[in-house]
Amino acid sequence: MATIRCCTCGSPKENGKDKKNRIEMRKKTKGKTPRRISLRASLRASVRDLLHMKSKPAFVNVSFKTDSSRHRFIQEEIAKYGKGNITSRIFTYSELCEATKNFALQNLIGEGGFGRVYKGYIHDLHQVVAVKQLDRNGFQGNREFLVEVLMLSLLHHPNLVNLVGYCAEGQQRLLVYEYMANGSLEDHLLDLPPQKTALDWTIRMKIAEGAARGLEYLHETANPPVIYRDFKASNILLDENFQPKLSDFGLAKLGPTGDQTHVLTRVMGTYGYCAPEYAATGHLTVKSDVYSFGVVLLEIITGRRVLDMTRLSEEQNLIRWAQPLFRDKSRFHLMADPKLEGKYPTKALYQALAVAAMFLPICL
Repeated sequence: MATIRCCTCGSPKENGKDKKNRIEMRKKTKGKTPRRISLRASLRASVRDLLHMKSKPAFVNVSFKTDSSRHRFIQEEIAKYGKGNITSRIFTYSELCEATKNFALQNLIGEGGFGRVYKGYIHDLHQVVAVKQLDRNGFQGNREFLVEVLMLSLLHHPNLVNLVGYCAEGQQRLLVYEYMANGSLEDHLLDLPPQKTALDWTIRMKIAEGAARGLEYLHETANPPVIYRDFKASNILLDENFQPKLSDFGLAKLGPTGDQTHVLTRVMGTYGYCAPEYAATGHLTVKSDVYSFGVVLLEIITGRRVLDMTRLSEEQNLIRWAQPLFRDKSRFHLMADPKLEGKYPTKALYQALAVAAMFLPICL
């Protein structure tokens, strides 16, 4: 996969000579650099042991003998498959009750099919945190819980959310993250109330670039590569400086290795963001994430949801609405979010749209 780069933030384009030098350097250093070690053998071994499928480095459903063993031994399973590499703290349920004031309603900061997210404070760490309490009947079960703990304990990058710890006490499943003061990209981009200030162009492109770097790390630095599989605006969290971080790794899978071209898996993710070829065949590659990136980039530019049933029928699907506009450069400005009020560099808008079109089924 080609490195995703945001060309709208003023960084110089890579010329042919630079590209040739970069490729040659990569060839010379292949197998020698110690930097490509984020997952190294520990993750490969952990995941393959976890799946009992040593020949296929891909996450599938984790099964235990009985429901009671799922609850009783989940902590031991994490320790077993983590092989000593899980540095995240193990919290007791009472500690997280204290941190969130018994999961008080005033501390509720998010809610979805997975459960609820609460703001909390860990006194001995002097740290504000976000505590995700999984719904026992929700979409994120034991398998996703295990995957997220393993992934975020072994992957570290400025554009990935930091896992502080977890709790697997009794039937409780909780994940404790660093607190992201500005919520999600979705909160600042889509369906904004009239009184809320829209993100300016510079911050939008900063978020797009940071999210792309997070994906680049998963695809090109992690070994084996990791396919995120749920790239969308609500999973891109923003710190106090609007630095973006990818979150929610419950659906992540290890990508193909060696001569493999794809991973065959049950189709998961969010409708509208899934690559058409993945949705049709179940063949998963890093390109599936790249498609999702293109969708989110178009949302960032336009301020529109990929699917919005509140709009006129011809405007409900973002990509279909944009296709005729992409064919006429003189109409590109019609795709810019009206909330930007025309405050963006015209050339930067054209470049951002060109990047989005590279990853979507759009012909320029």
